[in-house]
Amino acid sequence: MQVLVVEDKRSLAGHLGRALGDEGYAVTLAYDGEEALRLGRTNAYDVMLLDVMLPRVDGLTVIRKLREEKLRTQAIIVSARDTMRDIVYGLDAGADDYLTKPFALDVLLAKVRAAGRRVPMRPAQMLQFQDLILHPHQYELQRGQRTATLTRTECALLSLLMRRARSVVPHAALIEEGWSGETDVNFDSLYVFIRALRLKITHPGEVELLHTIRGVGYSLRSGSC
Repeated sequence: MQVLVVEDKRSLAGHLGRALGDEGYAVTLAYDGEEALRLGRTNAYDVMLLDVMLPRVDGLTVIRKLREEKLRTQAIIVSARDTMRDIVYGLDAGADDYLTKPFALDVLLAKVRAAGRRVPMRPAQMLQFQDLILHPHQYELQRGQRTATLTRTECALLSLLMRRARSVVPHAALIEEGWSGETDVNFDSLYVFIRALRLKITHPGEVELLHTIRGVGYSLRSGSC
C-alpha cells in the first residue's frame, strides 16, 4: 500500500516514514502543502497523512482541492488542533479521519490499517523479481518454464515480499497483509505458509530467493543473508 506523509517537521516526518516502512508500506514524504497537492494529484497513493498547518498551502485546502478534482485518496489529518470545531472542519473539508497530536504510534498505525481496508481494490498487476514472476489476478507464480498455483494467502504474502524485494519485511506486516488484521493469527501460522511458499518458489538446483531473517521477518533477495 502506498502512503503519502505530509509533515513540515522533518524529524517527525522521518519517524513516521520509518514506522510505516517497518509495517511494509511504501512511503513518500512531503514537507509542504504545495508538494502534497502535486503528489496527491498523481492518484498514486492509497492513504495520505497530513498536518493542517503546512507551509505554502494548508492541509485543509489540500484536501478540498483533491476532493474537488474527484480524487478519493484516504486522508487522515494529524494535527495539534484538537478542538471539536477543528475536527468538524477537517472532516467537512473531506478528511476521512482525524488524529490529534500528541498521539500514540499504535493508534496511528491502526488508523492507517483501517483506511487501507476502505481503499478500493486496484487491478492486480504482474510483479517480477529476477526470474520469479507473480500473476496476482491468476494466483499463480512463474519461475523459468514452470508455474505453481497459490492460495489467496500465499499470493498476498508473496505480493508484499516482491513489492518490498531486497528489504526485510517484518512478521507483523506479513500477518497483516496475509490475514487482513485477524487477531488469532500467530507466527506459527505465518511460518507454515512461508514454508509452503518457499517450496513453490525454489526447486532443487535453483537459487534460493526467500530468506528468513531470524527474529525479524523474511526477505526476498538473491544470495545468502
